[in-house]
Amino acid sequence: MDYTEVKVYGYQEYSKEVAKHKGKIIFALFCGDKNEKGESWCPDCVKAEPIVRGQLTHLPKGSVFIYCLVGERAAWKDPNNEFRQNLKLTGVPTLAKVGTPQKLTEDECLKTDLIHMLFSED
Repeated sequence: MDYTEVKVYGYQEYSKEVAKHKGKIIFALFCGDKNEKGESWCPDCVKAEPIVRGQLTHLPKGSVFIYCLVGERAAWKDPNNEFRQNLKLTGVPTLAKVGTPQKLTEDECLKTDLIHMLFSED
C-alpha cells in the first residue's frame, strides 16, 4: 500500500486530518453515517464505497485517503451543515481531491473510469 488511509467522523476530525497531512496529495470520500450493522443511511454511499475502494490502487504514491462520515441523515440535510457550508458539498457520496475543485458527486462515484482519472491526474 503506497498511500495512507484515515477514517474520520465529522467536520472537526476531517479538518484536523487535512491539516496534519498538509503538503501531501489528499483525497476524501464523504459518506453518510453507518448504523450498528455497518450500513449507511445513504443507498448511493453503499453502492459507491466498494467501487471507490477498488480504485485505491491507483492513488498517487505517498497520498492520503480520508474516509469521512458526514453524520446522520437529518444532520446532513441541514443547510447549515459544516460540510455544506465550508466545503460546498451538495451530496453524498462525494469523492474529492482536497484543495482543488476536482470532485465526483453521487452517481459519478459509481464510475470506475472517472474515479481512476481523478486519482491519476496531476
